[in-house]
Amino acid sequence: MRGASRASLAELTGRLREELAGETARTAAEQVADGLFAVVHLLDREHTLRRALSDPAKPGAEKAAVAEALLTGKVPSEVTGLTAEAVRHRWSGPRDLPDALEETAVRALIIGADAVGQLDDLEDELFRFGRVVAAEPALRAALSDPALPRDRKRDLLAALLEGKATGWTLRLVTEAAQYPRGRSLEASLDEYGRLAAQQRERLVAVVRTATELNSAQRDRLAAALARMYGRDVHLNVVLDPGVIGGLSVHIADDVIDGTVAGRLETIRRRLGA
Repeated sequence: MRGASRASLAELTGRLREELAGETARTAAEQVADGLFAVVHLLDREHTLRRALSDPAKPGAEKAAVAEALLTGKVPSEVTGLTAEAVRHRWSGPRDLPDALEETAVRALIIGADAVGQLDDLEDELFRFGRVVAAEPALRAALSDPALPRDRKRDLLAALLEGKATGWTLRLVTEAAQYPRGRSLEASLDEYGRLAAQQRERLVAVVRTATELNSAQRDRLAAALARMYGRDVHLNVVLDPGVIGGLSVHIADDVIDGTVAGRLETIRRRLGA
């Protein structure tokens, strides 16, 4: 998002944190997320309503009154308040409003996971499931098939993940599969992982290595990256035989390649120049 939309999203995120402060996050996060997702689905279906609620020519108070009349008694009061807050703000385009509400719903689940000490689990599970989907074409095709009913996708994911992942992860993965909103499943999971990392203001590093790193190696690498970037770093480790030796790290917009394969590729490029 750019310009007015970015500023509006920041305001909405601040309001969400107020709504889910303290013990409230443990009990309200899922209800708030479910309600916000329902509003997103409504705005995605009803183009006229979406344009009306994001129209910069209309007074914010007028749009908020419409949202409140539409939602009161149908979703939790926190959701009504957050939606009314959103439509009061200016958005650079009509699509930015539902996009912002979707991000707010995802953040609600992330705040809930953090409140019960499951944020690390959520990050790891989102990444690992994304890798599973990428490696299993049949699974990816089924979960991405618009002809497969949403309840079938939900049941498939429940069979795969219940008892093996947190409820927060299952809820987010199910949302991404049932309502892709123009994104691939892998792209949605990557975005959710990025938002989870932001909850603790830390970066995510994707580490590719031919052999598994032990806990001491992970700790040393995370500490070294934290010193380099001035922020905590969460590691997502990918076992990749193509690395040959050493490891490569993709963090923010940087790629740190210490692999034999990387050095060989550099030599090949130089020879071909």
